[in-house]
Amino acid sequence: MKNLKKLSQRILMAFAVLFVAASCSDDDNNGSEVPSSDMAKVTVKLVDAPGDYEKVNVDIQDVMINRTDDEEGGWETIGEINAGVYDLLELTGGASVVLADNEIPAGEVEQIRLVLGDNNTVVIDGEEFPLKTPSAQQSGLKIKLEDTELEGGYTYELILDFDADKSIVDAGNSDNIILKPVINASTVVNSGRIMGAVTPVDFQTLAWVVADQDTISTYTNEEGLFVLNGVPAGTYNVMLTPDEASGYAEATVEEVAVENGEVADIGAIELMQISGGSISGTVVNADATVTASIVVDEEIVSADTNAEGVFTLEGVPAGTYVLTLTPAEGSAFNIKEITAVEVVDGEATALGDITLE
Repeated sequence: MKNLKKLSQRILMAFAVLFVAASCSDDDNNGSEVPSSDMAKVTVKLVDAPGDYEKVNVDIQDVMINRTDDEEGGWETIGEINAGVYDLLELTGGASVVLADNEIPAGEVEQIRLVLGDNNTVVIDGEEFPLKTPSAQQSGLKIKLEDTELEGGYTYELILDFDADKSIVDAGNSDNIILKPVINASTVVNSGRIMGAVTPVDFQTLAWVVADQDTISTYTNEEGLFVLNGVPAGTYNVMLTPDEASGYAEATVEEVAVENGEVADIGAIELMQISGGSISGTVVNADATVTASIVVDEEIVSADTNAEGVFTLEGVPAGTYVLTLTPAEGSAFNIKEITAVEVVDGEATALGDITLE
């Protein structure tokens, strides 16, 4: 198997959000029956799978719930489900597939379990690789739910989000990729959604926000649409990061307000094409902040080093420059000039480690 580590990193971004979708039974139910006062209606949907490969196929066999604290006992199926193999990459931009649509007795639910079958695969460059999921096939993927009380006559939207960083295990020389998903759960009652549309649409764009030190992200679909699920109520900056090879710059939509149970529609966002290149480097021995600067059309363009001594000048027009490194006042180091720094449109000029004298 070629480049297993790179493949594993790609799969980290691939796994979907699962959610149990619901609404108050007093609202329009599109002709469906209203659950009785001692029953709650649960619709399980599979949504949203970012990735830069051809297919990610997940074999879903059952969805189970547990009303007790018993990790081993107390499990019961949620009812009839649409078992089968689903390509997660077809479910971006708010698209979904219904796995189950059942009524269950009202009451507290402590845990939910997703049971996978054997036919889990990923396709990259036309080649199919198996995804090993021993825990999901033997005992299921267990997700702890916090304070989830299903009231009669209602349904509840539970968003189950794969924690990609902790979900993939490289089995070393065996050439196996083992999937051990870590899944976080939230409810739509306690969260909202952010949706939007990005142009151009001929490449994928990553949409993401940071909520309570966690990153919630998804990719745009073929029409440029995206939906961020399970966003806690609050105000966020929505970051839009296009594919590196696209030639377009990252964009930010600031101060997007999210309310519990609501959808925040930020509308259409047009990305701007990158003009110019960048200059970066690392000052390795400075005892204070260093300002890196160049002169562009008789104006100074500058950036300070961060805590690690790294600086980056973005959006520099193509050309050849003299880079000046100026330590903060009071520093023991002298100003340093680096000549003949060449910048090419759409490319990064990396100067590497720089030592001041």
